[in-house]
Amino acid sequence: MNIDYSIPIDATLLPRIAGPQDRNLRRLSEAVRSRLVVRGSSVFISGPPDEEEALRSVFRDLSGMARQADVDPAGLDAALTLAGLALPVEPDRKRDNGDGLLVFERRGFQLRTRSRNQELYVRAAEQSDLVFAVGPAGTGKTYLAVAAAVKALINQQVDRIILVRPVVEAGEKLGYLPGDMREKVEPYFRPLYDCLREMLRPEELARQLDQGGIEVAPLAYMRGRTLNNSFVILDEAQNTTSAQLKMFLTRLGARSRSIVTGDLTQIDLEHPGESGLAEAIIILRGIKGIGFITLDESDVVRHPLVKKIIAAYERERTENRSDE
Repeated sequence: MNIDYSIPIDATLLPRIAGPQDRNLRRLSEAVRSRLVVRGSSVFISGPPDEEEALRSVFRDLSGMARQADVDPAGLDAALTLAGLALPVEPDRKRDNGDGLLVFERRGFQLRTRSRNQELYVRAAEQSDLVFAVGPAGTGKTYLAVAAAVKALINQQVDRIILVRPVVEAGEKLGYLPGDMREKVEPYFRPLYDCLREMLRPEELARQLDQGGIEVAPLAYMRGRTLNNSFVILDEAQNTTSAQLKMFLTRLGARSRSIVTGDLTQIDLEHPGESGLAEAIIILRGIKGIGFITLDESDVVRHPLVKKIIAAYERERTENRSDE
């Protein structure tokens, strides 16, 4: 049984909510079973009753963001996540950015951007003290953040790099695990270590870790600290609660910079609608000095075989579904 209702929208905000060529509204329509039609300054909706409250929440959040700035894909995904709605995956788009922007170069190692969104990400990291980078795995959001931090450390723009993750699997209760803190959390930080090993020689990385030039820590260990003259990366931020992310963001001290990365489609919290990252993207929109970057499937850099593997699994899944 469907119900019909309308949600009034401030006419001055509607273009910012809808996005270019109504991109946001089309994406929203793909995430729900309801039918959405814009007439005048209202959105008329026909759909199942169990979606009404969620859609009202989505448009309430989108209106709040639109008062500060245009709603981008990250903002829309955040509103959908908080409302408990599934996120549609956008199709791949052709990359076109020439040779890419040079991000990092040292002793024969060279890193360039591979998509327009990655270039926007790097420029945002250079121009803003705090950047939120949201996107699926493989888009370079963590790799580029580590590159920016290592570059700042080498150029003596900061005194140290601090790598932070919420250790969801261990409930951040690490006291009973053997070894010192670095040994306890190393399995959870392996992706970050892998990035560092490509940019620093083994002995250089070991020295920085021993002398505190590079520090790794679970999110819980950030409480009560003030992080001055540091480049701080919070990875997997979709698995933070609102209180945890607020605590982290308020640690930022003088002459410090921070990048917060996450994937709103991979939330491991018991209640995904409580993701602190999704909430922060909404409530911090429009604050000068904070950058928001959305990476998508078109930014994924894969081995050529990977796309063929994905296509094969998708064909198998489609064929099995058609046989049911």
